[in-house]
Parts: sequence; structure tokens; C-alpha cells
Amino acid sequence: MTNPDRTLAAAGLILVYAMIIGFTDNYVRVIAAEAGLWQFHFTRTCMAMVILGVAAVPLGLRLRPVNLRAVVARSAIHGCAMVIYFGALAFLDVALVAAGLFTAPIWVLLISRFAYGQRFGPVQILAVVTGFAGVILVLGPEAMTGASLPAVLPVLAGALYAMGNIATREWCAEESAGTLVGGFFVALGLIGAVGMAVLTVAPMVVPEGTAGFLQRGPVWPSGEFYFWTFVQAAGSLLGVATMIRAYQITDASRASVLEYVILPASAFWTWALWGTGLAPLAVAGMVLIVAAGSMIALRAKTVEAPAGVGEPRA
Repeated sequence: MTNPDRTLAAAGLILVYAMIIGFTDNYVRVIAAEAGLWQFHFTRTCMAMVILGVAAVPLGLRLRPVNLRAVVARSAIHGCAMVIYFGALAFLDVALVAAGLFTAPIWVLLISRFAYGQRFGPVQILAVVTGFAGVILVLGPEAMTGASLPAVLPVLAGALYAMGNIATREWCAEESAGTLVGGFFVALGLIGAVGMAVLTVAPMVVPEGTAGFLQRGPVWPSGEFYFWTFVQAAGSLLGVATMIRAYQITDASRASVLEYVILPASAFWTWALWGTGLAPLAVAGMVLIVAAGSMIALRAKTVEAPAGVGEPRA
């Protein structure tokens, strides 16, 4: 198979990933109206691990870690990033939250520079400036004045996501995709269990609906909660599988640029499902974030520098 054909196939797989994740993440607001963030993560992990366990044997997945401590550390970092990401989904459009998460390549570049002493040139500097300009536009004036904490949370998730990506390369290079995905879900499940336990012992005043997503302890949810949580678990595993396959059949720098299709895919599903669109400034900010990530990824083809996007989220 020729290189263009493999790249085209990878683009198709990434589009499938983006459409699945964009769709499932839009229904977090439905889950958030009834149950809490912590119960959602605990329940989703239980479902995902059953699916992963059933699929492990026929697919020949290796789940046993090579370096347990490294997998635990990496899973904890990525798990915290996703807890923040899903918490923000209860309050913001999926495309806006995804835009914050996709600042990860910029954070990878900065962390690599200041923590590992790696140098970068004018292209990378331009990418950082462009990316942060995009972040400011996406967040909007309310967040810049400190009035909208939920709008800032996706960028914090992006920073933690970047740290997890660096941990994947530095600590977990010998681990299989199945091991890392399994460790990721276990970390989220444990975080969810701890959150449920704390809120059971020390319950908080819980606002109605999605506003109480973070403060809500364990409840007796309806079948709708279990249905959409299962869709989330199955969709995450299927999406990650297609993304991993895409990175296997094309150059990582190409795949990392293609991955930005999740932004318009998320915006499409938000419009199709809920009839809401994005403000022009937010769209302009997303374009700048995509441009920054693309510059970093494409530069990585000729200069050895981390792209940081190539970690499929779940």
C-alpha cells in the first residue's frame, strides 16, 4: 500500500474517532443532570474494564504492565486531566472544552523547554504565541477577567494532558496500548470511587441539574444514566482503538494534525443535537489553536521535537 493511501485511511479512522467522541461527549450534559462526576467515572470504568477484559483474549491485547510504577504515575496524571475535562463538559460546549484540551502540544513544548532543557526555534515560538492567542479568544473576555472558572478548566486539563503525554514517552515507551488504556480507566475509576466516598461522608449542598455535577454524591440513577454511560464507555474504547490504528499506519506528525478534526466534529454534534453554535471569536480561536498545533507537529518531522497531540483521549 502506498503512503498516500495509508494517510487517507488514517484520516478516515481519525474522522471516525472524532465523530464518535464528539457525539458521546455531547451527552455528558444529560448524565450531569442526574448523577455526579464521580459516580459517572466510577460506573464508566466498571463498564469499560468489562468490555476491555472480554475483548482482550480474542484481540490478543497485552494488559500486564512492564513498569507498574510508571503506568500508575502516567495514569494518575491523565486521569486528573480527564476528570477536569469531563467536569467542564457539564457547563461548556464540547468544542470549547476540546479546544482547551488541544492546547496540549503547546504545553508539551513549554514543559520540554523548561523541565528538560530542549531548545526550540522561531517556528515553535510563533506556534506558542499563536496558540495562546487562540486560547484567549476561545475563553472569551469573561474568563480573562476571572468571572468564568469553568472556561479556564479545559486549558488546565490540556496542561495535565501534556504532562501525561510526556510521561508516556519518557516512562512508558515499552507499554502496550491496552495497558495504558486499562491503566487510564482504572485511575479514573479510583478517582471516582474516592470522590463518591468523600461526598457520602461529607455531603455538600447540591444545586439542581447540571450545576450540581461536581458536588453530587452517589445517587440511584435511572436507566438513562446507565445507557449513556455505557455509550460513553464503549465509544471511548472504540474511538481509542481507531485512533491507535491511525497512528500505526501513517506518520505521527500527519496523524496529530488530522486529529484536530475533532473540533469541527464536536461543534457539528453540538449544533445537530442541541441547536447551538459557537461565537465567531471562539471559532477564530480554534483556528489559531489548530494552526499552532499543526506548526508544532509538522516541525517535528524535520526537527526532533515533541508534537504532544498523539495521545488519544478516552
